[in-house]
Amino acid sequence: MTERAEPKPDRPELEEVVSSLEERAALLEKERDEYLNDLKRVAADFENYRKRVARDQEGLVARAHERLVKELLPVLDDLERALEAAAKHEEAKLEEGVRLVHRELVEALAREGLIEVETDGQFDPHVHEALLSQPSEQEDGAVVEVLQKGYRLGDRVLRPARVVVSQGE
Repeated sequence: MTERAEPKPDRPELEEVVSSLEERAALLEKERDEYLNDLKRVAADFENYRKRVARDQEGLVARAHERLVKELLPVLDDLERALEAAAKHEEAKLEEGVRLVHRELVEALAREGLIEVETDGQFDPHVHEALLSQPSEQEDGAVVEVLQKGYRLGDRVLRPARVVVSQGE
């Protein structure tokens, strides 16, 4: 078996190959640097976007608080008038003032989406909290008495209604 010896490239050919590889390496380094700069630019853009979204969200929350407080200012005014009437011992005006404050507060909260939890009918553990159970003429599991009203904001329960539940007869 005879091995064929491959001809050895001469020096000019080697220099040409090395030169070609160096050019290729330089092009690849340039391409790498461009990609790295693009990546840095995208990372900076994303960081700016994240900060802008956080600022916008803070602004929305602040405006929502401002709107709610503006809605409650008339309630505060009416409550102050009711307290003035109480100081002057004007019971009729005091009762009227408290009723007015209550109505305005209920309306302001309703405009914000507050809904009272229904307590007529059967106990629902998703919206009711049973504090007591007692025998009654109503069927087992019926709400007998409401100890504290419950409220929803949209479809979320803010506070469950605290109720007394029937044990049946």
